[in-house]
Amino acid sequence: MALHLVVVESLKDWQPDYPKVRVVTARDYLSKPEYLKAKDLRVINLCRSYRYLSTGYHCSLLAEARSHRVLPSVRTLTSLSSKSIYSLNAEDLDGLIQRSLKKRSAGPGDEFELPIFFGRGADPALQDLARQIFDLFPCPLLKVEFRYHGKWAIDTVKALPLNGMASGPHRPFFIDALNGYLAKPWRALRPRNACRWDLAILRNPAEKMPPSNALALQKFAKAGKRQGVDVELIEKRDYERLAEYDALFIRETTAIDHHTYRFARKAQIEGLVVIDDPDSILKCTNKVYLAELMAAHRIPAPQTRILQKGDPDLAKLGEGLGFPLVLKIPDGSFSRGVFKADDPRQFQDLTQKLFKESDLILAQEFLYTQFDWRIGVLNGQPLYACQYFMSRAHWQVVRHEASGRAVEGGFKTLAVASVPASVLDAALGIAKLIGDGLYGVDVKQDGRGVYVIEINDNPNLDAGIEDQILGDQLYDRLVGEFVRRLEARRRA
Repeated sequence: MALHLVVVESLKDWQPDYPKVRVVTARDYLSKPEYLKAKDLRVINLCRSYRYLSTGYHCSLLAEARSHRVLPSVRTLTSLSSKSIYSLNAEDLDGLIQRSLKKRSAGPGDEFELPIFFGRGADPALQDLARQIFDLFPCPLLKVEFRYHGKWAIDTVKALPLNGMASGPHRPFFIDALNGYLAKPWRALRPRNACRWDLAILRNPAEKMPPSNALALQKFAKAGKRQGVDVELIEKRDYERLAEYDALFIRETTAIDHHTYRFARKAQIEGLVVIDDPDSILKCTNKVYLAELMAAHRIPAPQTRILQKGDPDLAKLGEGLGFPLVLKIPDGSFSRGVFKADDPRQFQDLTQKLFKESDLILAQEFLYTQFDWRIGVLNGQPLYACQYFMSRAHWQVVRHEASGRAVEGGFKTLAVASVPASVLDAALGIAKLIGDGLYGVDVKQDGRGVYVIEINDNPNLDAGIEDQILGDQLYDRLVGEFVRRLEARRRA
């Protein structure tokens, strides 16, 4: 199994009651050949300073050069070195900060500190916030200072020195947090040369409508075996193991304020090949962004209006599209958050309801078709083509009943070569604007032409549906794309 190695500037910094783990000085780690040649090390850099070009900085830098898994990484040290950088990174946490600290009374200028050791917060009530701050700045010992000016905000994020733990009040917390970190499971090593790469597939066994069914996940594993890739299914609880892998494939429905996005972001920071990449998740999960993008690049789409909460001309904007029309929240998925207004009264009722969830919503002309095209696109090339039919006696592919049951329409899978050129052109056009990942583009086609409805960063790949034409080749092509990207990085 991977070995933990703690690096300190002086052995005096490691107290007798600290956890039992191998400890070496920074001087030895940097200079002794045994550490240069060592493999499968999990290095915890607890030097007294991480400033640029310091001993602590070089320990993290050389650990990465030696392919050791190190905490903190040089990227993290760079982020912590400048308030302008970490303030920008921390902006995404504003909503969580306000929710987490809303019960804390405060006046102008009030402040408090939150120590975070190995991802654990000293205040258990703030653990979710501590976890996400650690996700942004993975550093063993952090001190986060919050200041109140009308609302709570992060003022500073600092790395704490180990030598301050010996007599400090947080010593027991440090010992407990480090013991928990050291106890995290690591996989046993495989026989040498058994597999070239490790691919983690993130899934949620409890998800009602997962993007890949159980049989598809098995087929991905078999495709990996054929190509020298060790495929392992992981879940939310495996977050801290992510650095063990070479690549991450997300097969759980994605969202921004969700662990799937944090997995994607951490994977990218750790240097993994990742699909869905965080930029694609950001772009595809927001329908307002997509509407603006398609309009700017003249991608054929239904007439669309972006509605803003409090707009006095709201009713006129709705009437301009005609009724019925479709209303959407920015981040819905699988037909959730999508409603049809048949008349002005329904329009008013629905907009009032949706504006409670988002300050911006979309109104779109209603186009009824018997089916939606779904074009799977991988690295800019068409992968598969399906027709998803509307749910029985309904205007959407998925009908969500009040009981929580989801009823789906039928499907038909076709060879890509049989898809009308106009449909393929529209799908590939929007996919190119998003990136080079795996996307599912939904297109409607009627007598007037084709219209892109949306692009999904996490499209369905179910055994028995999307693979009906390609069979196992579909899974081979997906795994092969990971291999291609990994090999390209190795050569770079």
